[in-house]
Amino acid sequence: MVTEEELAALEERLAEAEAEVERLQTTAADREARAAHLEGLSAAQAETLAETKAELASRDAELTAVRDELTAARSEAEELRGGLRSAAEKYRQAVLASRAEVPPDLVSGETVEEVDRQLESALRMVAQLKSHLESQAQAQRVPTGAPARRAPDTTALTPTEKISYGLAQRK
Repeated sequence: MVTEEELAALEERLAEAEAEVERLQTTAADREARAAHLEGLSAAQAETLAETKAELASRDAELTAVRDELTAARSEAEELRGGLRSAAEKYRQAVLASRAEVPPDLVSGETVEEVDRQLESALRMVAQLKSHLESQAQAQRVPTGAPARRAPDTTALTPTEKISYGLAQRK
């Protein structure tokens, strides 16, 4: 049979085992509660993640639409620039045809405003050149026909030279 000492040792071991079981049950309950809490958090995070993914997909679609609009706008802008350059070139040619005195090399530009500025500058240059050439022509002009008849200036001659000149004129 079992002695009292063995019985006391068994009771003590039983008490320790019961305490261990209680501790394990408490730990298990805590972990189950924590697991339930984490599952709740996980479900909330999964819902937030799904909402975020949906919002991201929506923004991606918006971004794609905006990029398509930007591409179309750039294409249209390039077409308009080409049309503007073409119109400016036609305007330049028309202006040069109406102003034959302006050298075509002096007028350039990709817009009508640039052509107008270049034309004004070229017209000023042509006017300056004309003025300069006319003043040079005036300075070098020799009157047509015989010069006016007048007596030579004898004021610089000495009295002897004047007498000699007078006698020479009589002959």
